[in-house]
Amino acid sequence: MANTVPACYEVSIVNPNQFWQTDRVLKTELPVLAFQIAFTVVISRVFFAIFKPLHQTRLISQIAVGLLLTPPLLGRYTKVFEFIFPVTGVLNVELLAHIGLIYYAFLSGLEMNLNSILHVKKKAAYIAIAGIVFPVVIAPGLYALFRKFYGTHGTLPLEDSTNNAYIIWTVILTVTGFPVVAHTLAELKLLYTGLGKAALTTAMISDTYGWILFTLLLPFSINGKGAVYTVLSTIAFIIICIFVVRPIIQWYFDRKVDKDEWDDNELLFIMMGVLASSCITDFLGAHSIVGAFVYGLILPHGKFADYVMSISDDFVGGFLTPLFFSGTGMRLMLTSIFAQPSWPLTLLIVLLLCALKIVSTLCATVFFGMRIRDGLTLGLLLNTKGAMALIMLNIAWDRAIFYVPTYAVLASAVILMTIVVSPVINGVYKPRKRFEQNKLKTIQKLRVDAELRMIACVHNARQAASIINIIESFNATRISPVHVSALCLVEFTGRAVSVVAAANREKHSSQTGGQNLTRSQEETESIGNTFEALGEAYDAIRIQTLNVVSAFTTIHEDIYNAAEEKRASLVLLPFHKHLSSEGTLEVTNVVYKDINQNVMQRASCSVGIFVDRDFGAVPKRNLHILMLFVGGPDDREALAIAWRMAGNPGTKLSVVRILLLDEAAEVDTSIHTEAQGILSAVVDTEKQRELDDEYLSTFRLTAVNNKDSISYSEIDVHNGDDILAVLNELEKVGCDLYIVGQGNCRNSHVFSNFLEWCDCLELGVIGDILASNNFGSRSSVLVVQQYGYGGMNLGNNHKATDNFESLVVKTG
Repeated sequence: MANTVPACYEVSIVNPNQFWQTDRVLKTELPVLAFQIAFTVVISRVFFAIFKPLHQTRLISQIAVGLLLTPPLLGRYTKVFEFIFPVTGVLNVELLAHIGLIYYAFLSGLEMNLNSILHVKKKAAYIAIAGIVFPVVIAPGLYALFRKFYGTHGTLPLEDSTNNAYIIWTVILTVTGFPVVAHTLAELKLLYTGLGKAALTTAMISDTYGWILFTLLLPFSINGKGAVYTVLSTIAFIIICIFVVRPIIQWYFDRKVDKDEWDDNELLFIMMGVLASSCITDFLGAHSIVGAFVYGLILPHGKFADYVMSISDDFVGGFLTPLFFSGTGMRLMLTSIFAQPSWPLTLLIVLLLCALKIVSTLCATVFFGMRIRDGLTLGLLLNTKGAMALIMLNIAWDRAIFYVPTYAVLASAVILMTIVVSPVINGVYKPRKRFEQNKLKTIQKLRVDAELRMIACVHNARQAASIINIIESFNATRISPVHVSALCLVEFTGRAVSVVAAANREKHSSQTGGQNLTRSQEETESIGNTFEALGEAYDAIRIQTLNVVSAFTTIHEDIYNAAEEKRASLVLLPFHKHLSSEGTLEVTNVVYKDINQNVMQRASCSVGIFVDRDFGAVPKRNLHILMLFVGGPDDREALAIAWRMAGNPGTKLSVVRILLLDEAAEVDTSIHTEAQGILSAVVDTEKQRELDDEYLSTFRLTAVNNKDSISYSEIDVHNGDDILAVLNELEKVGCDLYIVGQGNCRNSHVFSNFLEWCDCLELGVIGDILASNNFGSRSSVLVVQQYGYGGMNLGNNHKATDNFESLVVKTG
């Protein structure tokens, strides 16, 4: 390649009579290689931690390691660079990096589901094809302009042969990085949305088209006219793999997985098949990663794929591929772009390269009737470049198809496309802030004839059955139907792309080999079937099941956005404990508790947490509900829910108002001091009492006086001991379901003292007592928090949001 200098070095040969004629590997080469791996991995993870607030992928952090070693930075110090990457160690790094690249391609194929690709909807396929049209038509012209702008005043030479450069230049601009898109959607909390599902499906199809173009066109840029035989033989290899090898492997795997007969030797043969497939395509004249990708694509998806990825993805993605992608950064000489007078025009070419796929996708989405903002967002997502684009760039570099300036311009465009997607979408789309601008959404404010829209969140099939039991109690009628959006919460890890793709399938049964589903897929399929059965059993209940794949630390944001998009009035959450065989509540997963608390703090509608004590065993035609009313917005919302449930035939509702008197009515003045004025409206006891009396009067006049199955009573409470005594007496009477308010806005000194002993703050004082194993209740509990009063605070003080005062006006 022009303007490069060949590096020569001496190799000492030890024992020349032996077969392997080389130096002492353990003494000279292995320490250097180990240091290079450690340096690359550690620095890339440091960069990843730095870039994480900007929602950047690991790919960018790995490229940044190479940029750090370029001449403008550490590369200017020759001794430092040679210490990290000595000439004698380059071949070892390149070898290990390409092995990592082969297995990376294999895992990429393993993540993509061939059945989903073959049965994709036409709309997604058309948008993916449209996203290729503009780059294919206009990219060659931009390459010609670049040569004209740069060639006139450039200080570094351009490639002499342009035909091959035209091909790779164009193909790179058509590529979409499907794994990167999935990661971006997860970070931006868009996976569950209609836009996210469309983007994920289209990205998978676009990535497939990129592999097809890579397989068909790249050989021509390397072998010229003789590539015809390479392409034909490669196509024959792929057809044989899909239609001959795949059914045989599928039969073998189904038998092994079904009997759980896997052992390490069989897995070794599977992994060696990656290298064998790579060798075949390399022998045919195509790139070795084509064989690895096809091999991963034809292997069965499910338990086997999940197992292979769990044991290999961290090693391949965490240790081997950083060596390859950091090399991309080392080759990126940004000075070659700015070291010539016409650099503004060259920079304009870079920006135009970034705009091609966006404009092409935007035109297609407008044709299909999508909003311009959604079309722009989809175009940005599909413009994300991943490993495939960088692989082709490095092939062009290694084959001397691109010289330094061309490589720098195109690599800059590819990296820029990937970097700007998350910040731009976060700024334009703002998925986290949309719900803050909405009006109050509570069940108390719903009209009698209005549709009740709720979000039901579950983690497993047992919770799904539990939540369905409480949904059945909401008295869905044709006049007032119930629309349930069931969210199956799946933890997002680095290997969850296949689970995300499964979320876009209408039916999990489309997979071949149903018995080969992973545990996560079996769980989501069971949950979907459970909710679908509910929709079929009740004409007035409409069900939509969605898989929300996200990190558990931020999955509450996905729930916020789902509630906003579905215009929900209630979010139902399962308690983080389940009923054991001994009749006590035991922890299912402590992380679920954190999720519930996070949801209650900033939810975009009312929230209910359901503590299930075998509620499904209670006959719905003979249901007794006990609603405890202390006062405040949460209790009014709880009463609204209980009132709605009381419409079910055979349901008996008892409302007990607990009147706080004397010591129990004392106001906790410390709240006034620490709230710094924010709670001036919240702690207005008289105002809240007026709202309580008004709502209870309406309830007694409308419900109690007109229906024998609804009763109302009042109990005086003078101190904290009286509260416990009242709860014990009510428990003796018995009920099937307690409905209580979380009590977020109560400012009673007695309840503030009880908070110090609460194990589950998200349930409030009364809810925590009723759910405690020490209380000994056998009844289920529904704890309700009304939207619009600041959300739950995890400390002893209950704070409101900054926009509380305007919300209080709407409530009053």
